Amino acid sequence: MTYILALDQGTSSSRSIVFNLEGQIVSLAQREITQIYPQPGWVEHDPLQIWQTQLDTAREALSKAGISANQVSALGITNQRETSVVWNKTTGQPIYNAIVWQDRRAEPACVALREQGLSETIQAKTGLLVDAYFSGTKLQWILDHVDGARAQAELGELLFGTVDSWLMWQLSGGAVHATDVSNASRTMLFNIHTNHWDEELLAALRIPARMMPQVHASSANFGQVKADWLGHSIPIGGVAGDQQSALFGQACFSAGMVKNTYGTGCFMLMHTGDNGMRSHNGLITTSAAQVNTTPQFAIEGSVFVGGAVVQWLRDGLHAIQSSGEVQALAESVPDSGGVMVVPAFTGLGAPYWKPDARGSITGLTRGSTVAHIARAALESIAFQSAALLQAMSRDLALAGQAQVRELRVDGGACVNDLLMQFQADLLGIEVVRPEVVETTALGAAYLAGLSCGIYKSTEELSQLWRVERRFSPQRPPAYATELMAMWEHAVKQTVL
Repeated sequence: MTYILALDQGTSSSRSIVFNLEGQIVSLAQREITQIYPQPGWVEHDPLQIWQTQLDTAREALSKAGISANQVSALGITNQRETSVVWNKTTGQPIYNAIVWQDRRAEPACVALREQGLSETIQAKTGLLVDAYFSGTKLQWILDHVDGARAQAELGELLFGTVDSWLMWQLSGGAVHATDVSNASRTMLFNIHTNHWDEELLAALRIPARMMPQVHASSANFGQVKADWLGHSIPIGGVAGDQQSALFGQACFSAGMVKNTYGTGCFMLMHTGDNGMRSHNGLITTSAAQVNTTPQFAIEGSVFVGGAVVQWLRDGLHAIQSSGEVQALAESVPDSGGVMVVPAFTGLGAPYWKPDARGSITGLTRGSTVAHIARAALESIAFQSAALLQAMSRDLALAGQAQVRELRVDGGACVNDLLMQFQADLLGIEVVRPEVVETTALGAAYLAGLSCGIYKSTEELSQLWRVERRFSPQRPPAYATELMAMWEHAVKQTVL
């Protein structure tokens, strides 16, 4: 038997999954990683903990599957994308904690870029809006605020990478300093049309080019895992940022196909083929996972707080003991009773882009209970996602293209039937949940399998994708229109 090992390094945990060649899960191992909050708006991880937990889960997943590393044909990596690590290339030691994608400390640097008139240049080249969400200004902050960092970088002593690059460097024993196009496209330093680091943007942020990893297609020969780590050398054959990997794992290979991942945040991507379509409605253009050198693109909307609102109910409000209790509590009331929760804990992402927004609960009455708040919190995930699809629909209308017919869903919160039905009712289209909802890891496995010849084509992969359940709209369009108007009113109240 042949297997593929996927490493899925996320915001809240490191996971490793062994897949068989049918794309089915054989074993899974997971370790939580520590969230570090040095001050409001700052979020960090320990890069060494990221590496150690990822290695531990890889070993555990192989053990649980009852296989050895020499039965693994290829390894794929998928990762939290904009999270940034800088390390010494001689010692391998990080010079600072990883700055997580949610972190807002680089907002002053973004203001400076906007004031320099670089917004249009950055969007034209990278597909991104100028925002502290992306890696470039996080890297700039480290170079400007860690003693001696900029001088070391100029001397070629430091390396930069998103989490995929950090893991590959470790797995290969320092032999590989690389990334793929999908991760590179999240840095605000990469030209998605030429697939190269952009000299003008590197200069604007004063970042030495020698720090940057080599960029490959997402399905490629990245190098080898050292035999020391897992007992046998394994080729690293697939790498993609988590959301592009999920798009691939959902078999969304052609223009017009859309997926939404319900994780810590929510991320909706629509494949646009080889058309680097520009959004006029607050979304961004990004590189999709590539199986060869031909650029592939997607339109993306990012919700900063999705499933994390359930963690807030548990850890902040103590409304529930465990995340699994939220559906029962929310279903104990017929609706939210007019309560709206806007979880703008770290600002609002697409399509609003309001970094100064803060969370709010509106519509409270004397009859409001914790159950109403829990239901409103859960529904906020669907409201934010609906706002993304509405923005995509406006972009498609402007381009004279057909509207989206279905939404493929994955991620931890998609197992919540109440949420998925509410999502279908808000969108007015079918919401489709696949048999394997671990599509982020599955995408990395598929990319790795393609590179080593296990799979011959994306057409073959499409045949492996299977539906577990379809949620069809059960409410009239007027219902969704009224609720979305209430949501947009609540959003306006979050910006002081």
